[in-house]
Amino acid sequence: MKAFLAALLAAALALAGCGGGSDSGGDGQSTTPGTKGGSVTLLQPTDVDYLDPGHTYYTPGYMVAYATQRPLYSPKPGEAEPVPDLAAGPPEISDGGRTITVKLREGVKFGPPVNREVTSKDVKYALERFFTTNVGGQYTPYFADIEGAPAKLGRYKPISGIQTPDDHTLVLKLARPTGPLVAAALVMPATAPVPPEYAKPFDAKHPSTYDSHVVATGPYMVGEYKPGRLIKLVRNPSWDAKTDDKPAFLNSIVIRTDAGDTGAAAKRALTGSHLLAGGGLQASVAATLVPQYRGQSATLPLGGTRWFPLNTTVKPFDDVNVRKAVLAGFDREAVRAARGGRFAGQMPTHFLPPGIAGFAEAGGDEGPGVDFLSHPGGDAALSSSYFKKAGYKSGRYVGTQTFTLVTADRGAAKRQAEVAAAQFRRMGFRVRLRTVPADAVYTEYCQRPDLKLFSCGAAGWFKDFVDPQAMLEPTFKGSAIHLEGGNNNLSQLDDPKINAAMDDAATKTGDERLKAWADVDRMVTEQAPAVPFLWDTTTVVASKDVRGVGNPFYGNWDLTRTSIR
Repeated sequence: MKAFLAALLAAALALAGCGGGSDSGGDGQSTTPGTKGGSVTLLQPTDVDYLDPGHTYYTPGYMVAYATQRPLYSPKPGEAEPVPDLAAGPPEISDGGRTITVKLREGVKFGPPVNREVTSKDVKYALERFFTTNVGGQYTPYFADIEGAPAKLGRYKPISGIQTPDDHTLVLKLARPTGPLVAAALVMPATAPVPPEYAKPFDAKHPSTYDSHVVATGPYMVGEYKPGRLIKLVRNPSWDAKTDDKPAFLNSIVIRTDAGDTGAAAKRALTGSHLLAGGGLQASVAATLVPQYRGQSATLPLGGTRWFPLNTTVKPFDDVNVRKAVLAGFDREAVRAARGGRFAGQMPTHFLPPGIAGFAEAGGDEGPGVDFLSHPGGDAALSSSYFKKAGYKSGRYVGTQTFTLVTADRGAAKRQAEVAAAQFRRMGFRVRLRTVPADAVYTEYCQRPDLKLFSCGAAGWFKDFVDPQAMLEPTFKGSAIHLEGGNNNLSQLDDPKINAAMDDAATKTGDERLKAWADVDRMVTEQAPAVPFLWDTTTVVASKDVRGVGNPFYGNWDLTRTSIR
């Protein structure tokens, strides 16, 4: 469950988007075979949060985790759904959605110093340690329905609902019929196996020191790590290519995590055996460089939506026609321009973004076709007609109260909020813009329903994985509203029909699930609970001698499929 502040680092890796050409498509997927051997240097403006697959939560850590670990399922470029990795096939959901069974591949081994075959007990331990305060798993709510799972992080204890009937079978027993959602979450890095006999001494410390002693199961392992400077990945000698579909062309990868000068890093990445990580290319720089270096960049959707929520419990925003009037008249292009224009991402037409299962079923780029989102630059006449439906004869809002809009005190969040405040004022609202430190925007203001804020100047939601339920339920379901704080349903939308539709969609699987959640997306969009202004993309850049393959799941280069030409 990725709240916007929790996703700020990942979102910071989403500043630009455009590309295509040569033998690499606009999504960074190479169309020609790679060559074995060689090394590349990846330039990245920030370090990983953790190397521990049970603790990492941000884009740089994910990129390394999927290169060094074998979760049950992994994201594969060109595939809409994650593919089996450590798992031998898709998860089997039974017992009315209360049981998930996963068969594991045979022959997958831990790297040095463990050097033994992985069993289901290693996955069981990985999930159990995830719930401890020493490890501090950051997306435990997705697994909270496992029988015996603790309600909050605590000391290590076996979890009764995680069962291992044999060495190659994992069974998850659930307290509620949430099998489809939990099964979708099995792509997360925390499902990568961890050897208990080796890791427990490290996990006994607070915090766990396993992060400095991680054992690999993927094609690569960490050969050297200098925090804040570099991570060197080398081949894992225990990895068996016959058990894995990842080609792992490169012999080694050097990740420079001190490439903070993004302009200089971009120039280096374009000239020889280098890659520039997602987020390393600012929109203003991308606008100049991308057209000059055709075929050396690619656009990756990040599976997130930025919006200005409209608090449905605060008058006059409790009136759906007022909300529609705001969306119709809002110059969303001006807000996007404040973040870098088209190089920052696409203009949303609904709330399920590209890269999320169900996006196509929800109408894709066109969306459900609501009129109040059909004019990104704003439509004053349409806005006026909705204000009149709400009882404002002048076609504008008329009122004396002052509304407070809270945003960060610097950067793109401040710029976009300044534009938003001007848009609200143009429609008749009296708005006071309050700027606060970035780390206080959510925790001290936007996530506190008791403050009765009418909107928030820096809000959005980015995927943890590609399931639509994980995008729409935390942000627009009535039961997700936390009045005591920590709330992510910033619009406080609590529509009985939408709530019921979500409950029904949560039980479905396959194509029926995607259609059901697409219907939910349409229902949410028709309620106009927020002003959506950006579907983030990121631009990744490669040297001419590097055949780069991007992975949209984590908005960065797929190190297991990239090669030297």
